[in-house]
Amino acid sequence: MFSRSKSRKGWRNRPGKRSKQKPGKRSRKMIRKIIKIDEEKCNGCGACAAACHEGAIAMVEGKAKLMREDYCDGLGDCLPACPTGAITFEEREAPAYDHEAVLASKAAGRKETNTAGGGEKNGAGPNWTGEHSGCPGSRAMAIRNAQTAESPENTASCPSGHSGGHTRAESQLAQWPVQIKLAPVKTGYFEGANLLIAADCTAYAYGDFHDRFMRGKVTLIGCPKLDEGDYSEKLKEIISQNDIRSLTIVRMEVPCCGGIEAAAKSALKESGKFIPWQVVTISTDGKILE
Repeated sequence: MFSRSKSRKGWRNRPGKRSKQKPGKRSRKMIRKIIKIDEEKCNGCGACAAACHEGAIAMVEGKAKLMREDYCDGLGDCLPACPTGAITFEEREAPAYDHEAVLASKAAGRKETNTAGGGEKNGAGPNWTGEHSGCPGSRAMAIRNAQTAESPENTASCPSGHSGGHTRAESQLAQWPVQIKLAPVKTGYFEGANLLIAADCTAYAYGDFHDRFMRGKVTLIGCPKLDEGDYSEKLKEIISQNDIRSLTIVRMEVPCCGGIEAAAKSALKESGKFIPWQVVTISTDGKILE
């Protein structure tokens, strides 16, 4: 009897292991692995909150906070998502991970979402990929556009009052968020995806960017000159951890835009995967350079 109790206690104290607790009951404290957030390094991007499948992290006054220690499973999905290295592991006394409480919280969140009256109809609009407690701008979702078809000819007429003969192109954005810094490392819309990594300015320089480059792809954008840090590590994790079918890199002709090309190439190489890839360069006057 004594040995069984000792064995169970040892199992509960192993870092990163999930122990089961009844929801609503106080979790037993133990010495275990748990995340630590450095608020000085946190830039408020919300990427960690988006990556935390358990809902343990939330954004409070522009900073990431560990809101529920018993929701943190100690597996660290949030670590590679952080662009500034603000999240680390520490081993200290904390409540045991409460898996049942996490499931109950998620179920409550789904119920609230379903009864809020904001759902889209006819299969169009956002399809949230999971619970999220951070900045709404970093909440991951897939997007289904009801009038998006396979052919570029799929456009809708402009409303009356606009000049005749003009058409309105439909958005080809397939997911949210689009910023590399905010995107989760692993989520459903990456599975089987054709990945587009584009410099911020390309969509403004090239007029037909949605149909020419974004159609049928998951789009991630960034600016190596303005964003802090290197994209290559996060892009490597995205390519490594998901079934990416192809990679298209779209950059501007200006020299500083070479950073996004270099990061994407490095990420693909370091991932160890062999997938089709190409680089397209856009001129400052909006033309594709051969």
